[in-house]
Amino acid sequence: MEATYILPSVRMPIDRPASAVLQAAAGRMRSMGIGGILTYRVYRRSVDARKRDAIDFVYSVAVRGDFSVKEEERLVRAGLLLLRAEEPEVHPGHEVMRGRPIVVGSGPAGMFCALLLAESGYRPLLLERGGDITERKAAVARFRADGLLDTDSNIQFGAGGAGTFSDGKLVTRVNDGMTGYVLRRFVEFGAPEEITLLSKPHIGTDRLCTVVEGLLARLIACGGEVRYHAHVTDIVPDGDGIAGVLLRDGTAIACGPLVLATGHSARDTYSMLMKRGVHLEPKAFSVGLRAEHLQEDIDRALYGRYAGHPALGHAEYALSDRSGARGVYTFCMCPGGEVVAAASESGGVVVNGMSRYARDGRNANAAVAVSVLCEDYGNRPERAIAFQREIERVAYQAAGSDYRAPACLLGDFLEGRCVREPKRIEPSYRDGNVCLCLPDDYLPPFVCRALRQSLPGFGRRIEGYDAWDAVLTGPETRTSAPVRIVRGEARTAPGFSNLYPCGEGAGYAGGITSAALDGLRTAMAVIGRYRAPAD
Repeated sequence: MEATYILPSVRMPIDRPASAVLQAAAGRMRSMGIGGILTYRVYRRSVDARKRDAIDFVYSVAVRGDFSVKEEERLVRAGLLLLRAEEPEVHPGHEVMRGRPIVVGSGPAGMFCALLLAESGYRPLLLERGGDITERKAAVARFRADGLLDTDSNIQFGAGGAGTFSDGKLVTRVNDGMTGYVLRRFVEFGAPEEITLLSKPHIGTDRLCTVVEGLLARLIACGGEVRYHAHVTDIVPDGDGIAGVLLRDGTAIACGPLVLATGHSARDTYSMLMKRGVHLEPKAFSVGLRAEHLQEDIDRALYGRYAGHPALGHAEYALSDRSGARGVYTFCMCPGGEVVAAASESGGVVVNGMSRYARDGRNANAAVAVSVLCEDYGNRPERAIAFQREIERVAYQAAGSDYRAPACLLGDFLEGRCVREPKRIEPSYRDGNVCLCLPDDYLPPFVCRALRQSLPGFGRRIEGYDAWDAVLTGPETRTSAPVRIVRGEARTAPGFSNLYPCGEGAGYAGGITSAALDGLRTAMAVIGRYRAPAD
């Protein structure tokens, strides 16, 4: 039967053309005795830099053909996987909606949920507390330049959610067949075609803004509606469901299914839900710092003589250490990026990382985070939120109460002092608008102990990672949601038959792609239950 199989681990030097990869794949297929007319295309590409003097690309190749039963058995024995290009399954239900579907939050989960609802004829209303892309970019630029924080439009809130102002990494560990669908939709709305091929795809903030605008325009063209500056402050319970939502300006909006995709920084939403009897549970998360190095140092440490090779781009890393009492790891590594001011509440400092598509900044940065367990903060959801918030407020005060970020050199941190100014590596946070502070001044002691134990080990794995003049800027507190909004198999919250918690803010995703997938799965659940409204 006609099918596509994935041939893994076709290794090739980085200077060889794609045609050589396909020729090698054809040779592998012939060696397995597979004949007939076959077509080949590169499916994925990753970098193997374990040997710095012999860096290879490792390809997976999609092979399509009309295979016999015996050939398929041979392919499976050889380790090839059948490619199933999964699309969202839309099977409308029969229940009548009491109102239009409302999706709260325009991050990846909310956008993809609302988009699928709109394309399926359900005319959703997407409510976003922040502004559109143009307003949001202006608010972020104003905060960076002048320290004037807009608590509704910022790095966390506004069109596209927190992922818009990031590196736009699309790597996910979620094993979901619709991942390819999500990537193809990103390309449709302006992302580079290469994201469908790379093992570590990224879009970059500059292109993500265009992607978000394109996606939302498509949603509107399909009958959906987007309202900005629509901050949901309450829900209206009605029996075992929810009749509608209340906005901060006093507007009441009736709803059918209500999808909550508010993101991990909507702390006021968490508090409101707990007051309304929605069940939230605490969960583990992480807090830490952003470590900045010169990108050329990271390139040289990981790629050796190949550093700067145009086929490779900038080097990326992911480090972890589980030798101590709790895990320490790096994540959200931004090659050629900058540390950004990510506060969303007055009187608190938060940092995150961002890169543009070209990743052409001078510095590399990544979060270095320490696991926080439920018992560290009292095993209650309100305590989890307070734990994050207290770190941010103490950091704000330690750095002068003007939205400068506390920063120090890595060598000073390891020695327990803070006396040297950054020179060779310039802090990128708000163009260097930092205040010298030890992390001990704002992070819990167990976090600092774990970081001091792990950073030297990271330096043994990447030469120079623990350089004395690397810059540590903090705090990084918004690594993931500190709580989970409980939902059942039907994706509804217990006791609220039409409330659908969704995405990273609900505790069911960890990044752009997984949040988009959760939004799609939630939309499919809504569609599978309700019939589309009549025209």
